[in-house]
Amino acid sequence: MIAEINGQTSVLLTDLYQLTMLQGYFDGGMEKTAVFEFFVRKLPAQRNFLIAAGLEQALGFLESARFTPADLEWLSRQPTFRPEFVQNLTKWRFSGDVDAMPEGTIFFPNEPILRVAAPLPQAQLVESRLINLIHFQTLIASKAARSVLLAPDKLLVDFGLRRAHGAEAGLLAARASYLAGFAGSATVLTDALYGVPVYGTMAHSFIQAHEDEKTAFDHFAHSLPGNVILLIDTYDTEAAAEKVVQLAPKLERDGITIRGVRLDSGDLADHAFKVRRILDAAGLQYVTIFASGSVDEYVIKRLAEKNAPIDGDRHAYGHIGRCALSGLRL
Repeated sequence: MIAEINGQTSVLLTDLYQLTMLQGYFDGGMEKTAVFEFFVRKLPAQRNFLIAAGLEQALGFLESARFTPADLEWLSRQPTFRPEFVQNLTKWRFSGDVDAMPEGTIFFPNEPILRVAAPLPQAQLVESRLINLIHFQTLIASKAARSVLLAPDKLLVDFGLRRAHGAEAGLLAARASYLAGFAGSATVLTDALYGVPVYGTMAHSFIQAHEDEKTAFDHFAHSLPGNVILLIDTYDTEAAAEKVVQLAPKLERDGITIRGVRLDSGDLADHAFKVRRILDAAGLQYVTIFASGSVDEYVIKRLAEKNAPIDGDRHAYGHIGRCALSGLRL
């Protein structure tokens, strides 16, 4: 899977018309240099800039793109393609030039993000996959950047793998979010592939697997004493915050500090204010409140306007075993 995500994907991951045009170019002996540019014509009213992303995967694809024996065997069985054309594809390699914006560059309509200059059949064939890679990551990076602009001092973490449309989308979305300023991702493989820091806490199922919430909190704290972030909205958020307050002195005696609590549902601002009061009244001002659950730049904006005490201060915490705090979902 790692090789596939890094760009060594079959060249058959394309539109059929790319291959039919390729046969037409072959028949006509059309090999002159062509220049293809990828750009955006216009943006919606609520989005006035984009962030370029996906270049690494695009270049990886171009470097490795070739027709494998399995690809050629499949093509040879299709009545559309003639044997001499399929045979010619055995030596197909990309030999063109690529100019592109560095990843993370802000751009606007009608600015080329990427330009390919290559013999026409080469430039034609790679078009669909390049657009696929650049478009998706640029979309995610741009949305992530909007969140970062609205919460510049917060720790924002991609938590979208389970909602992504497939493995590649989940991994590349995590990469693009990190490129745009997120602190990291909950998706473990992004660290192995791209060096993106990974973060995580616990799920509702961990709480539900125990007889009661307080036992679950105590169990988790002793199992991961350096990363005690407790999910408190499984049943009753404010009641769970009270249990955190009751548990904190016991854990302190055991040398364990509760670093944060996480809210994952309901009115995040309202719960955050109530939980902050409960924690502060018990002297737990150091316990950070994190939020997740369909959080995007619009939710962040509403939380900021209400001055909700959702902290996620990126400067307050380091990484622990490459798996630290849970933050906001893209």
